[in-house]
Amino acid sequence: MLPPILWGGYLRTEVQTAHATSTQPQLTLTDSPQSTARARTLVLVGVLDARAAGTLARQVRKKLPAKKSKLILDLTGVTAIDNAGTATLVDLWRLGHARHFAVELTGVQPAVLTALKQFHVTVALPKPVVVPGFFEDFGTGVWGAIEALGRFTVLASDTTVGAVQSLFTPGRMRWAAYFRESSLMGSQALGIVGLITFLIGLTLAFQSAYQLRQFGAAIYVAALTAISMVREMGPLITAILVAGRSGSSITSEVATMKVGEEIDAMQVMGIPFVDFIAVPKVLAMVTMVPLLTILADFLGILGGWIVGMVYLDIAPKPYLQKTIDALVTKDLVTGLFKSVVFAWGIALIGLYHGAGVRGGAQEVGKATTASVVSAIFFIIVADSIFSIIFYVVMA
Repeated sequence: MLPPILWGGYLRTEVQTAHATSTQPQLTLTDSPQSTARARTLVLVGVLDARAAGTLARQVRKKLPAKKSKLILDLTGVTAIDNAGTATLVDLWRLGHARHFAVELTGVQPAVLTALKQFHVTVALPKPVVVPGFFEDFGTGVWGAIEALGRFTVLASDTTVGAVQSLFTPGRMRWAAYFRESSLMGSQALGIVGLITFLIGLTLAFQSAYQLRQFGAAIYVAALTAISMVREMGPLITAILVAGRSGSSITSEVATMKVGEEIDAMQVMGIPFVDFIAVPKVLAMVTMVPLLTILADFLGILGGWIVGMVYLDIAPKPYLQKTIDALVTKDLVTGLFKSVVFAWGIALIGLYHGAGVRGGAQEVGKATTASVVSAIFFIIVADSIFSIIFYVVMA
């Protein structure tokens, strides 16, 4: 870079970032919408060369702000600048200091920035992007989880109270919607739930028999299969299947209504979301999942019974008697109680993710995926907690 020289009353530096030609657009100067009473922003667009320098100086002098305020020149849209343009910027900056108002330059090209620094011109550099560290990310995640838990708690409490009130308040419950949802969640899920749990019963019996036959205790396959299905596998597998089938359906339906502004329209008309949408779905889910669990228990035991007769040569009557002897009322009650809690959680998680959608069709898909994952996570965690409570603490 050559040293600065005095020429024509302006300081010129031999810095050339681009050559202005007649084909390039002339310089234009406009007020930015971001201008305020304390800080006026002028946006420069085009070529800042020797021809435009004088015009720029005159236009800026007409727009000078009051004392103790700020003038911001945004150079982001400047496509080319030469020595005269650089000198004009220096002159305007010095004029501001002489008249007691600040002149700040933004969007300056790197080569011009080097020249301006020789004259100690204040240039607003872009703020460096600060990459959050581990603790910032962790804190942000924890705070977001706390806020999400708060919103979910509000929805869960409102829906639960609304469901209880609907059962005891004549005319408040939408029974047509309840029976429609029950059909979708219950009767139309019989096939998939029955097939999967029957195969799981077969698998449990085969795996148990592989070990028990070595000790001549094949008859205990009946007890092991029955207890496993009624206590754990029946409620657990049923809830996971319902979460993937009906939980995702709830989320996608509510999310589509949210994107289509149907929920907002309901609120404008004074129709409560909880009573009109949430309560029928939650009650249908809480009713149907325990019934599906009973079916799953029966078909799982049936699968084990078939393995006992065909593979283990156990007579039907002794197998059934061993199954009845192994099961107690506590096993069935705890299994059904878990299924009710699973159903309650699946429905509320689906409603929460659906009602929280912001955006278009892509966000609906993301919400549906998040709903299924969250519901399955809830089911596994809740089942682990129940296992500790029922079979360790209350043993």
